[in-house]
Amino acid sequence: MNLSICETAAFLREHDRFLIITHASPDGDTLGSGFGLWYALHALGKQARVVCSDEIPQKFGYLLSGYHEEVFTPETIVAVDLAAEQLFGERLRPYADKVDLCIDHHPSNTRYAKRLLLEPDSAATCEMMLDVVDAMEVALDSNIARCLYTGLSTDTGCFKYANVTPRTHRNAARLMETGIDCATINRLMFDTKTRNRLKLERMVLESIEYYFDGRLALIAVTQEMLRKSGVPENETEGIASLPRQIEGVDVGVMLKEKENGGYKVSLRTSESVNASEVCSTLGGGGHMRAAGCFLPLPLEEAKLRLLEAVSAAYGEKL
Repeated sequence: MNLSICETAAFLREHDRFLIITHASPDGDTLGSGFGLWYALHALGKQARVVCSDEIPQKFGYLLSGYHEEVFTPETIVAVDLAAEQLFGERLRPYADKVDLCIDHHPSNTRYAKRLLLEPDSAATCEMMLDVVDAMEVALDSNIARCLYTGLSTDTGCFKYANVTPRTHRNAARLMETGIDCATINRLMFDTKTRNRLKLERMVLESIEYYFDGRLALIAVTQEMLRKSGVPENETEGIASLPRQIEGVDVGVMLKEKENGGYKVSLRTSESVNASEVCSTLGGGGHMRAAGCFLPLPLEEAKLRLLEAVSAAYGEKL
């Protein structure tokens, strides 16, 4: 069932005891929309809890400044920024077929939930969540604004990606008007790295490979690299964007080895290549310029499978 903003707000106001599920390998948009919704529901006197299969990276700790865990038996399952069942992660996989409502902006959403609020043209799920909060008639406070700004900023690359619209800037300005420290948020998200993170990036860049006459750049993040650098797997956000920063590269690929085997693929592309279209052929999905999938293969086989998919879709153009 497809819902409107108003129908979604009505559903949230009519129910209680919410389990809010964020996707595995959490980013700013899933956490921002998840905790932003928690603060809004809390303002209405409702019980809610935010959960994730993976540990939340330390840099997002400020989102939890007013959050507290509540013990209750969930009655309503809500997934935010979660496009497909495989993104629930191992710990939360049992909930994949029990979701009452999904709020998402990924065009590749598999419509697994009983109710779906989907806006593919929104820059971030947090952009949609701001409309939902308004429709719930919850006053926009600094806790909600801090969360929603985080998702809006991170999913737009600090407002420089092609998904940014005039609406995005208007929403960001409105969130800023609550008095939140946007400069600090952006510095934490984009400009602050540990020495271990820099060590990891050096190793990753040394692994770079070029294909299609330099139009595609591929990097790998292995478990050995993570061990040598001392960087936890959940602190690797942003590395996927490195290959696309290279002049002349239209397709940037990151293959990140998972602890239990296989590789998570992150694809970042220019206007000439639809990342979601490529990843959908491999069982994944996402957005036109940023998408992903999982390949349960050794590294060299995963590279070959990914390159074959890109070549099949865009070989002549590349």
